[in-house]
Amino acid sequence: MELKLQGYDPKFTWPAHSAHYQPAVALEFFKSAGIAEHIEQGKTVFVEADRTGGMLAGSDRMFLLLDGEVILSVRNIVIATFGKGEIIGEMASISQLPRSATAVAKTDCSVISLDQKQFQNAVEKLPEFVLMLMNILISRLRETISKLASGGLLSEKDRWNRAIVFDPKLLADLERELEDKPAASHPANKVIVKEGDKGMYMYVVVEGVVAVSIGGKILEKIGSGGVFGEMALVNQAPRVATATTETDCTLLAINRTDFMNLVRTRPAFGMSLLRALSERLRFMTEKYK
Repeated sequence: MELKLQGYDPKFTWPAHSAHYQPAVALEFFKSAGIAEHIEQGKTVFVEADRTGGMLAGSDRMFLLLDGEVILSVRNIVIATFGKGEIIGEMASISQLPRSATAVAKTDCSVISLDQKQFQNAVEKLPEFVLMLMNILISRLRETISKLASGGLLSEKDRWNRAIVFDPKLLADLERELEDKPAASHPANKVIVKEGDKGMYMYVVVEGVVAVSIGGKILEKIGSGGVFGEMALVNQAPRVATATTETDCTLLAINRTDFMNLVRTRPAFGMSLLRALSERLRFMTEKYK
């Protein structure tokens, strides 16, 4: 039996079900820093809503299946079976939120697992994996936003403040890294990026508040340490939203070349963006339930 969420396909958010997924890159990434494990048939890998993890200890673990099958269920309803080459547990691992499902080994399984520290070590060795995940998450976000907008489910009543992406230390590091392109001041009520435009830069809010709107509806307000414009910069597709300064602001603009260099040389930068994207996707997909 497969869970149906108002026409929403539960496979929608999973990496292996995306055209951007590259199994060879995933395998190289997990092998670079992970631990090979054997999971016996019937054993629990992780538990829905659990922060303490399952059999392999640690709520922060993600898994790449080398062999065997794992069943994923939500509220005791089976939603999918995962097989060779697929990744499970990555959303909770990246976002550090409770598990959204329970995973149980349908057969004996061989896996490679990564905890948070191992994941960050792997990012240093193979940043291409992070870029792949970003593209997958952004593709899913674009599709989700489109479905929500066409279904009339986007509302200003859902307005929320996006969590801080870069803490003060990382924000200061970014400013030093890009000291030849310092943050610029912008007056209140200035449109910084416009829905439908090409994405040339992403922006980090150093000071002030920026309002993000879709179809004229303000859906997010971003303060110091928050980012906007990253989606269009990563996958080079038209912008899905308009960003307007609500107060006087200081913004750090990052072009695609600098962005790619930061992902490759500063793992914390890529990890912070991945976490923000995964949290945003999880928030959006919850609206289908």
